[in-house]
Amino acid sequence: MFDRLANYKNQLADVIARYSRGADFLSIRLETSRGTNITLRGDKVDTLSEDVSLGGQVRVCYKGGWGFASFNRLESLSDRVEEAISAARLVGAEETILAAIEPVQITCTLPLIGTDPSQIPLFEKKKLCDRYNTILRQADQRIATTSVGYSDRNQHILLFTSEGTAIEQSWADMEMRFAATARAGETVQTGRETTGSRQGYEDLINLDKRVIGAAERAVKSLSLPPVVGKSYPVVIDPILAGLFVHEAFGHLSEADMAYENPDLLEVMSMGKRFGSQDLQIFDGAAPEGHRGSYYYDDEGTPATTTQLIKDGLLVGRLHSRETAGKLGEKPTGNARCLNYHYPPIVRMTNTWIERGKTPVQDLFQDIKEGVYACNWLGGMTNGEMFTFSAGEAWMIRNGKLAEQVRDVTLSGNVFTTLANIEAIADDFYWDESGGCGKGGQSGLPVGCGSPSLRIKEVIVAG
Repeated sequence: MFDRLANYKNQLADVIARYSRGADFLSIRLETSRGTNITLRGDKVDTLSEDVSLGGQVRVCYKGGWGFASFNRLESLSDRVEEAISAARLVGAEETILAAIEPVQITCTLPLIGTDPSQIPLFEKKKLCDRYNTILRQADQRIATTSVGYSDRNQHILLFTSEGTAIEQSWADMEMRFAATARAGETVQTGRETTGSRQGYEDLINLDKRVIGAAERAVKSLSLPPVVGKSYPVVIDPILAGLFVHEAFGHLSEADMAYENPDLLEVMSMGKRFGSQDLQIFDGAAPEGHRGSYYYDDEGTPATTTQLIKDGLLVGRLHSRETAGKLGEKPTGNARCLNYHYPPIVRMTNTWIERGKTPVQDLFQDIKEGVYACNWLGGMTNGEMFTFSAGEAWMIRNGKLAEQVRDVTLSGNVFTTLANIEAIADDFYWDESGGCGKGGQSGLPVGCGSPSLRIKEVIVAG
C-alpha cells in the first residue's frame, strides 16, 4: 500500500494546478498508515488489532479564512477541494498572512537503526506483552490489577501545496506502557512506566527491569508514610524535569496560544527574564533519533531547533506559518497533525533544558529539609499553573537523602518555578515516553529532555 502512494503524485499535482487559482493557499496531505494496538488488563485481552488506512486532508486559505476537509476515497478529492474552498471563502474577510518558506521537492525517510515494527508478526508482539504482563502479575501477591499497552504505527505522507512544495516523508513510531496497582486494605498505590522509540523494535524487547520496577514501586509504596504537605526546596530528576518543561512551559511557547490570548502574549514578551543566566530551553525536530523528530512539518516547513530561553531570557516561540506571519517572526517547523483527520496546529517536537554544570550530588547540599522527586505518575496544567505527581520521592534532611515517602504532588506557577531554579545539574536524560495532547489531537509523539534541577520552593501536597 505504501508503494501505491507514489502513484498518486501526478493526481495531486493536477488537482493543485486546477484549483489553486481559487485560493490564496491550497495544500493536500495524503497519508497511508499501518499500525498495531494491544492492551492487556489483568488476565484479559482488551485490545488486539492491526489496521491499514488511506486518507487525506485538504486545507485552503482565502482572505485569512481557512477551509478544511478530510477524505478516505481518492475519487472524492475534487469534491473535498471544492468544499474546502467554499468554506474558506465563506469565512475569509481579511488578509492571508503566511510566513514565507522555500518550496521543496524531496523524498525523505526517517532512518531506523533497528527492525521496522511492521516486519514483526502480531503474535510476536502479543507474546512480548504477555511476558511483561506476567512479570507484573507475579511480582507480589498484593498486586491487584495490571495493564500492558503496545502500539506502533508506520506513516507515509505526501504533501503538495499551491506554492510548489512536493514532499514525500515516512517514519515509524512505537510505544509501550506498563502499570501495576497494589492494594493493602484501603491503601492503593500504582507504579507506571512508559517508553517509546523511533529507532527500532529492539528498543522495546528488553524492558524486564523497568517492568518489575513499576510493580515493586507500587508494592513498596503501600508501607511508606505520606509526605507532610507544605512548601519545600525540591530536587527533581531529569524525567520529572522533562515533563515540567514540556507541560508547564512548552505549551505556553506555542504561538497560537499567545496569539489568541493578548494577556499571555504580553506575559510571554520577547526579552523578558524567566530564570537565571544558566537556564537554556530549546525545542526542535531537527535533532535526530527522537520521537518528535522529522525533516519537514505538515506545512512543508523544514525542521529546526528553536531556542526558547537563552541565559534566562525569552528569545523564541514555536510557530506555524500563520502564527509566524501574523507575529512577524520566522516559521519554526512546528505545525503538526496527528493524522489526516485533523488540521496541523502548533505543537512541540523535542523539548529540553540544556545540561548545566552543577554535580548532581551538590544539588542536595545545604537543604535542611526538602523533597527529592523522581519519575512521574501523571499531571495537569491550567495556563501558567501546574500539578504533577511524582513516581517516587524521598525526604532530604541536612543535605542527604532520608526516608522515602509517597503521594508526592508538586504544584505551582510555572514562571515562579522557573525563577526559583537554583541549580542545573551536569546530568541529562532523554525521555521518549511522551504522547502529547492538544486541540483534540492526543498521543502525538514528542521527546522531552532535561538535567536534574534544584528548585528553591515548590508546594508539595500529599
